[in-house]
Amino acid sequence: MKPAEIAALPHVDEHATVVAAGAGAVWRAIGDALDRSFAGAGAARYARLVGCADRAASGPRPLAEGSAVPGFRVVAAVPGRELVLVGRHRFSSYALVFRLEPAGPGRSRLRAQTRAAFPGAAGGLYRRLVIGTGGHAAGMRRLLAAIGRRSATG
Repeated sequence: MKPAEIAALPHVDEHATVVAAGAGAVWRAIGDALDRSFAGAGAARYARLVGCADRAASGPRPLAEGSAVPGFRVVAAVPGRELVLVGRHRFSSYALVFRLEPAGPGRSRLRAQTRAAFPGAAGGLYRRLVIGTGGHAAGMRRLLAAIGRRSATG
């Protein structure tokens, strides 16, 4: 997916947090948290069930362009600044964009923006199940909290 295609996806939400760590530590923690969050057999099973294009972790580590975790492929990685993941399955095409900005000495602001299209009736139902129930937002809050914890320890 090209930058213009990502920008054309409808905005779903954005979550942000300030982390008590520099951009380098937060950057490493993003990759670690994504790998840990999507490393289990459950993530691979879900990716198969909904027909994700990327169903297994692959590619370089730490995450770089071409890396994948179940459900996502890295299409852009600027260490310490931005990580762009995209994916698609039967019910949606989507992007998750992490951005890092300075937030004072030894602190970083981490933003995670989700963009997605949910075509057709099945896509609309999937959106209601994932977005409408608050499940996506809860998962993003957990992911950002995990990144914050990993940043502080590593």
